[in-house]
Amino acid sequence: MTTRQDDRPAYSPRVELIPRPYGHPDLVALTDEVQAHYRELYGGPGDESSMEVADFEAPTGHFVVGYVDGVPVAMGGWRRLGERPGLPSPNAAEIKRMYVVPSARGRSLSRIVLAELETSARAAGLDWLVLETGQPQRSAIGLYRASGYTEVDGTPYGHYIGQPGVVHLGRSLG
Repeated sequence: MTTRQDDRPAYSPRVELIPRPYGHPDLVALTDEVQAHYRELYGGPGDESSMEVADFEAPTGHFVVGYVDGVPVAMGGWRRLGERPGLPSPNAAEIKRMYVVPSARGRSLSRIVLAELETSARAAGLDWLVLETGQPQRSAIGLYRASGYTEVDGTPYGHYIGQPGVVHLGRSLG
């Protein structure tokens, strides 16, 4: 095993990804944590984009929580956007709430969650994933770009469209 410059192991731990309803207690706890992170990073109330439990229920969505040794450490989901002018496809979904707790970062968990979201989206008949993030989230932007996501028009789905520092990315799943 090799180590990273910050002395954390450079390996991916065994993570168990479990589909969870959006209101599941582990998901609620991780959402509270990511909202606190957003408040610190951006100031203000955190992410105020509208999200409903039903957005992530099949067939309109999917959400997973990643567990390492039974502890919830990562999450992510997608929700269908439907036919909206300006989307790259009528079969597109938006990635929401990708997050890895600080103590588990640097171990490829975000890549594992993202790969699962892409696989489940393809299986659901989707052919595009899009997302909205902010320039201060350099690691997230790096992950998405390294995974083939490029700039897209965020107008059809972006809650923060027109605000400074907002980044809209997408990727064809074809």
